[in-house]
Amino acid sequence: MEERLQKLIAAAGIASRRKAEEMIAEGRVKVDGKVVTVPGTKADVNALIEVDGVPLKREEKVYYLLNKPKHTVCTLSDEKGRTTVVSILDDVPERVFPVGRLDYDTTGVLILTNDGDFANKMMHPSYHLPKTYLCACTGVITDEMAEEMKRGIMLEDGMTQPAKVHILSSSTKKKTQMRITIREGRNRQIKRMIEHFGSEVTRLERIRYGFLECGKLRQGEYRKLRMYEVKRLLHYAETGKDQDQDS
Repeated sequence: MEERLQKLIAAAGIASRRKAEEMIAEGRVKVDGKVVTVPGTKADVNALIEVDGVPLKREEKVYYLLNKPKHTVCTLSDEKGRTTVVSILDDVPERVFPVGRLDYDTTGVLILTNDGDFANKMMHPSYHLPKTYLCACTGVITDEMAEEMKRGIMLEDGMTQPAKVHILSSSTKKKTQMRITIREGRNRQIKRMIEHFGSEVTRLERIRYGFLECGKLRQGEYRKLRMYEVKRLLHYAETGKDQDQDS
């Protein structure tokens, strides 16, 4: 049986399919001793596949929920020596990677896994899991501005999809706190939306991913996701509906 090479690499927990395609194009992948540089190339599932000279290992699929602390990066390593979210899970035997990214100073719900197919469905633009944030910013965000975000605003990379926005508080000291839900995964999207109105985000926490919340997890703490939670996330991503709310 043959599968696309990037799918096999993702299934082994090395990286997402998109990152695996980059690795292949960079000449970092061998199949039965021969370098393969064309993404989409198929290989037998029992072939000897090496990434950076290391043979793939078929690991058990694992899924973790982390309450990401501030001042951590969502990468496998960091050339500046900053703490990575992967290093927080130092006692996890599997090689996991973050599903998507949160900024260096953003906290909250983050999933880590070694399941590339799962990660791809969580991040792919054709799937739209709602992501909810608590946002504090400088300046006063008016009801009119909130309505504009609800309709969609024009950023440098195009019009945003409609967001759910609820202003929690706004003070005469020109500070605003909001709850914002988006279904996209653009880089720094919340911050850029706020910058659109001349304000700056001072605190950002992702409090919900789909239906997932950190609950009693403190920043830097994590737990293993239960299989029913994984299946529920997949259903949510594929249908746009939470099966537990539908039932």
